[in-house]
Amino acid sequence: MPPVLDHLVLDVCDRMAEGAARMEALGFQLTPMGKHSLGSANHLAVLAEDYLELLGTDVPGGALRPDIASYPVGLNGLVFRTEDAATLSAALVSRGVPALPAQEFHRPVDLPDGTRDEARFRTTRLDRAAAMDGRIYWCEHLTPQHVWRREWQAHPNGALSVARVLVSARDPERQAAIFRRMFGEAAVAPGEGGRLLLPCGPAAVEVAPHAAVRAELGGAAPDPAERGDHMVLIALRVRDLAATGALLRARGIAAAARPGGLRVAAEPALNVTLDFLG
Repeated sequence: MPPVLDHLVLDVCDRMAEGAARMEALGFQLTPMGKHSLGSANHLAVLAEDYLELLGTDVPGGALRPDIASYPVGLNGLVFRTEDAATLSAALVSRGVPALPAQEFHRPVDLPDGTRDEARFRTTRLDRAAAMDGRIYWCEHLTPQHVWRREWQAHPNGALSVARVLVSARDPERQAAIFRRMFGEAAVAPGEGGRLLLPCGPAAVEVAPHAAVRAELGGAAPDPAERGDHMVLIALRVRDLAATGALLRARGIAAAARPGGLRVAAEPALNVTLDFLG
């Protein structure tokens, strides 16, 4: 089955309030804080079919979940969609992909009618040594109605969906090889200048050599923070690029014009470059 992007995870460690404030300043509407049964906390920026997740702890200086504790602030989670995480895990292992057993967890969610329920998920993760310096996994939404709620999908900046994820890699072919094992030989397409593309529905993951990423992003690039191959940029489609630009200017956020869009440089609260595309 071709890959479909489910969501992207921005680790904010114990700086949840700072990360959330920056996201809201950028024009995203965030969901109320959720607390996972695994011990982490999150906010979501829910888009039409995918979303951005701020992940960390709700307590400044608090302990982080063991599997995310070693990651710095930044874009560290690339998450694909699955309808059956347990079956997928077995299928991946049979193809030589180092997938871990499926894991189920939940978090409480308040409903519009004043009652409370649980948003429940089942995930299949890759062994962290298998690919880039980040987390790759699949998410099965057992209660999608508790994530994609219409009232959470209207963002002041007009964000609609993820269009592009850029990975900076020493050797793009190494990352492409694991993608082929995950999704099939035809899943990866060649790009320009040594880049490789993994189409994921309306989005694409692009893996580019470190030098090409430096040339593209320059001073807008995030701090690698001792990561090796790592994700550096999210591009988002917006409803009205002129309106997005006006909102950013009104809020004092510098956004450099580029062909077809605007670019906001990485800064410490999120440590990821953001493109807004018309």
